[in-house]
Amino acid sequence: MSDARDNRLGDAVSPYLLQHRDNPVDWREWSDATLAEAHALDRPILLSVGYAACHWCHVMAHESFEDAGVAAAMNRDFVNVKVDREERPDIDHLYMTALQAMGEQGGWPMTMFLTPEGQPFFGGTYFPKDARYGRPGFVQVLEAIAKAWREKRADLTTSAGAISGRLSEFLSRSAAPGPLADLDLAGPAERIGQMIDPAQGGLRGAPKFPNAPFMEILARSAFETGSPEHRQAFLKTVGALSLGGIYDHLGGGLHRYSTDDRWLVPHFEKMLYDNAQFLRHLGWAYRMTGDDLFRSRIDETIGWLRREMRLDGGGLAASLDADSPNADGHSEEGAFYVWSAAQIDGLLGDRAAPFKAAFDVDEAGNWEGHSILHRVHPGAASSDPDFAAERQILLEKRADRPRPGRDDKVLADWNGLMIRALAEIGGAFGNDDALALAGDAFDFVVQEMIVDGRLRHAARAGRTTGLALSSDYGALIQAAVALFAATLDARYLDRARWFADELERWHTDSDGGHYLNASDASDVMIRLRGDQDDAIPGGTALVIEGLAMLAQASGAIEIGERAERAALLAAGRVGQEATGFPGIVAATGRLRRGSELCVIGMPDDPGFPEMLAKAHHSVDLDRLDLILADPDRLPEQLPTAAMRPLRRPAAYLCEGRVCRPPVYDDAALAKALSGDSD
Repeated sequence: MSDARDNRLGDAVSPYLLQHRDNPVDWREWSDATLAEAHALDRPILLSVGYAACHWCHVMAHESFEDAGVAAAMNRDFVNVKVDREERPDIDHLYMTALQAMGEQGGWPMTMFLTPEGQPFFGGTYFPKDARYGRPGFVQVLEAIAKAWREKRADLTTSAGAISGRLSEFLSRSAAPGPLADLDLAGPAERIGQMIDPAQGGLRGAPKFPNAPFMEILARSAFETGSPEHRQAFLKTVGALSLGGIYDHLGGGLHRYSTDDRWLVPHFEKMLYDNAQFLRHLGWAYRMTGDDLFRSRIDETIGWLRREMRLDGGGLAASLDADSPNADGHSEEGAFYVWSAAQIDGLLGDRAAPFKAAFDVDEAGNWEGHSILHRVHPGAASSDPDFAAERQILLEKRADRPRPGRDDKVLADWNGLMIRALAEIGGAFGNDDALALAGDAFDFVVQEMIVDGRLRHAARAGRTTGLALSSDYGALIQAAVALFAATLDARYLDRARWFADELERWHTDSDGGHYLNASDASDVMIRLRGDQDDAIPGGTALVIEGLAMLAQASGAIEIGERAERAALLAAGRVGQEATGFPGIVAATGRLRRGSELCVIGMPDDPGFPEMLAKAHHSVDLDRLDLILADPDRLPEQLPTAAMRPLRRPAAYLCEGRVCRPPVYDDAALAKALSGDSD
C-alpha cells in the first residue's frame, strides 16, 4: 500500500464505511467538504453506495476496491465517495431514482458518476473487475468515463442538468391540496390484489420480497371492507413468510427476501425494519385467526431481537450480514444457517428422521448441497409438531459457529418502527419482554441520539451522525404514542409532542407539508419530499400516521389538523397514482377512520379480563387502544380525562372526537366495536 494513500474513512461512524477504511482507494464520506474538493480538483465524483449486510457489495469491494490497480485508476481521475445507504437514505434515494430514470435496474452496490455539483450523468450497480456476466469490467468503465469527461464534458453536463431537472420535478415537487378521496383504499387494494400469487402468497414471480406496505393495504381492505379475497391474500402471505426458508426456524426473525418464487432460498441478511413490519403483521394475523403459528413466530422473533440485536444501553442494531465463515474458513452466504443431513442425524438421533421429513432435509440438500430448514414443501403437514426441543438443540449447536457480522449502528427511524411493533405486541398480548425491549430502545434514542437539542439519524459507540430526517420524526412519534398506549406513561406522550414540534421546526414547508431533509441540510442537491415507499413507508407516510396517532392519543385538534394538511398536500402530489404510494394511502386511513378505545378497571375486577380480551381480539388498524388498570390514575392527557373515576370496569369508544356512553361488559363492548348502537 502506498504511503500516499488518502483514505479518510477511518473516523467514520458507519460499520459499512469502516469496512473500507483500509482500501487503497482514496475514499471520502459524503459532505459539503467533499463536494468542494471535487470542484477544486475539477473531477467527477465516483459515488459508491451500499450497506454492511449487502453480499454483492462485499464482492465488488474484494474484487475492485481492494485491488491496487483499480484503486489507482479511481484515485487518478475521480473524487471517490463511499456512502452507507442506511446512514444517508436521502442520498441513496436521490441517486437510486436517478439510476432508474436512466433505464437501469436499481440495487446495491450502486455505482454513480456525478459532476462536481452532484448531478448524475451515468450509473449502474455491481460492476465486475473484469468483463463478465454481460457487464463491462470496472476498469473499462472508469477509463471510458474519464475519457468522456475530458473530451465530451459539455455533453455530460448538459445531460446531467436535464436528469437533475427531472429529478427535482419528481422528488421535490409541490402541488395544491388534493381531495383525500384520491387516497381511498379501494382502488389500490383492488390493483394490489390482482398482483398476488394465489399459490405462494406475496407478489407473483421471483425474487419474492415481503412487500410490507403492499401487504398492509390488503390487510386494511380485509379489516375495513371484509374482503375475503384480500383477507386470504394477506394471511397466505404472512403464513408463507412464517413457514418458508425466508424465516429462521431456529433463531426467529425474517431474512431479507427470497431469491426464488416459493420462499425457499433467502438472501440471508436480517434487517431490523423487515422484522418490525413482520411483527405487526403477525399480530394482526393472530388477532384475525387465533392461529398459534403466528403467536409462536411473534415470541420467537422477539427472542431473536433480545438475543442478537439488542445493544448495550438498549438500542437495536440495524442488521445481520448474509455472509459468515464456512467450515473451511471462507466467507459464504448462508453458512451460519444451513445444515446437512449428517449434522442433524448426529445431533437429534432417533428424532432426526421426523425432523428431517418436516423440514425438508435430505442427503442431497435443497440448496447448493445444503439444506435450508423450511415447511412449505409437499411433505410438510399442518399436523406436524413444532419440534421445539429439537430446534433448541440445533440452535444451541449453531451458536458455536462463526457468526454473521452485525451492523451495530442504531438508526432512529428503524428503531422507531420496531419500538412501535414491540409496544403494540406488548400491549395486546401482555408480553413484558416486548415492552421492556421497546422501552429500553426508546430510552436509548432519547438519551444517546439527541445531541445539543437536535435529533440525529444514526448512532454507534457513543457517537452520532446525520441530521434527523422527517422519517425519523414520523417513526418516533408513532413509537412514543404506541408506548403511551401500552403503558399510559405520560412521558412518552410528552416526548411525542416534542418530536412533532421539532418536525415542524426543521422539515415543514410554507404550505404545511414536509420535506425529508432538514431545512439546514446543505449537502443534498435536491430537497426531497419523501413520498415514495421503499421496503418501509416513506417519510411522508410516517409523518402523516405519526401525527394522526398523536392527535388520537392527546386529543390535540391542532395536531390532527397538521396531519390532515400533510395528507391533503400529499394527495395533490400523488393525484391518481395512489397505488404507487401505499404508505400514504394506509396512513391516511387513520385520518378517515381513527378511533380510541379506553378500557378502565382493575385486573381483578369481575368482567375486566373479558373486556380486555374482547378489545385485544378485535381488529381495527386505526384504533388506538388505551388500557387503564387503575381508575384512580387516569392520565390528564387522555381524551377521557374529564370522565369521572369509575368503581367498576368500563370501556369508552371515541370516534370523530366524540365519545360514546360507557359500556360495562364484553358483550356490550363487542356490539360497540361492531358499529352497532342502541
